[in-house]
Amino acid sequence: MSRRKPGSVTIVPNVHIIDIAEEGKGVGKADELVIFVDKAVPGDVVDVRLTKKKKNFAEAVIDQIHQKSELRTDPFCPHFGACGGCKWQHMGYDSQLKFKQKNVEAALQRLGKIDTSNTEPILGSAKDRYYRNKLEFTFSNKRWLDRTDIERDEDFDMNALGFHVPLRFDKILDIEHCYLQAEPSNSIRNAVREYALANALSFYDLRNHEGALRNLIIRTSSTGEVMVAVVFAYPEDDQVNGLMSFLQSNFPEITSLLYIINQKKNDTIFDQDVYVFAGRDHIFEEMDGIKFKIGVKSFYQTNSEQAFELYKITKDFAGFTGDELVYDLYTGAGTIANFVARSVKQVVGVEYVPTAIEDAKFNSALNGIENTIFYAGDMKDILTTEFIAEHGKPDVVVTDPPRAGMHADVVKRLLEMEAKKIVYVSCNAATQARDLEMLSEKYEVLRIKPVDMFPHTQHVENVVLLKLK
Repeated sequence: MSRRKPGSVTIVPNVHIIDIAEEGKGVGKADELVIFVDKAVPGDVVDVRLTKKKKNFAEAVIDQIHQKSELRTDPFCPHFGACGGCKWQHMGYDSQLKFKQKNVEAALQRLGKIDTSNTEPILGSAKDRYYRNKLEFTFSNKRWLDRTDIERDEDFDMNALGFHVPLRFDKILDIEHCYLQAEPSNSIRNAVREYALANALSFYDLRNHEGALRNLIIRTSSTGEVMVAVVFAYPEDDQVNGLMSFLQSNFPEITSLLYIINQKKNDTIFDQDVYVFAGRDHIFEEMDGIKFKIGVKSFYQTNSEQAFELYKITKDFAGFTGDELVYDLYTGAGTIANFVARSVKQVVGVEYVPTAIEDAKFNSALNGIENTIFYAGDMKDILTTEFIAEHGKPDVVVTDPPRAGMHADVVKRLLEMEAKKIVYVSCNAATQARDLEMLSEKYEVLRIKPVDMFPHTQHVENVVLLKLK
């Protein structure tokens, strides 16, 4: 039975957490009410405080833990809980992998009516810390204060450089050490913050849209190169030159030092000019002997080492013999296209973003790959009968769409093309399952393998091989 605390807060006692939902919250039941509990782990017995209640389900946070699950572990990051990233640090990595695999299979079964009995074991990441090659931080003059800060009853420097607090677009958690990206990431971020404070550079006001410093983007690569891009909003005279000169002098390892002036109401930089202060306008990544040019706007898998494993699995699923025509849909910067090009006759890559296609073409030329062709445009508009007649019916289609999955018209085109095989790479098992059900009209699922790209989060990639019936 639930009880109410003063202020009409509903407490539900002794909730047994029995599962993990696809969005990463613990799942419990009380009187037929399904409760999704933030930061709860299967095996916990907890009192929970309801934050949202509907007819058949509720959302809640832990009020008190009576029994800790054996799967629990101590989070290693001091920012855990307030930060919006790494939400599963309180659960051991082996357990994370177990629940990721279970959630993938559940989504495919429930939404796609797929037989998952032969799903291959999930491939975990060799690194569960410092695995990202890109992070983007936000400057704000409205630092997030936690309960400890408030109880100290002191005056605080309200400037922050870090990550957005979940559900609070205008509040930024000041980050001292982040375990997602290796050095020199933390050193650069902390040095930028210290320089800005010492030199009275104003941090961005996310509500009033004013201030000098807006964002900081740091990219690293397996080749040892480093890109730093500072996004300014309304800098005063010499503030840009001062900060950029400071970075150039103190971090000689920076290969690409860039800045952007963004005075729009949103943080996107894809329509903004990029200025090179020092070095190149790009860095290079390398995978299996293939080089990739990475600009500040380029898309590249953020876990480089695990991306290599993901693409090897994709290649293995396709089972290339050397004579195939391959369509690579949602090709991005042509990473998969160029990765498989030397194993096939020709690759035709299609991507919505024109700048990504330019990167794809450059990467082919950089590596002397001559059997790739790339097109920019809306997938459903490009994949016409005329397009297929011109380029040929593909033997294999590789598709790696965004989280929303494929447009229904794209699925329809795939059914019309009747490629012998489709290798479907997805970062969202739910939308993948939806698409697989539509494709089941002509295709059967032969292989399924989840791949963990993002340890300590609920996110997981999944690779599925389909064969024409």
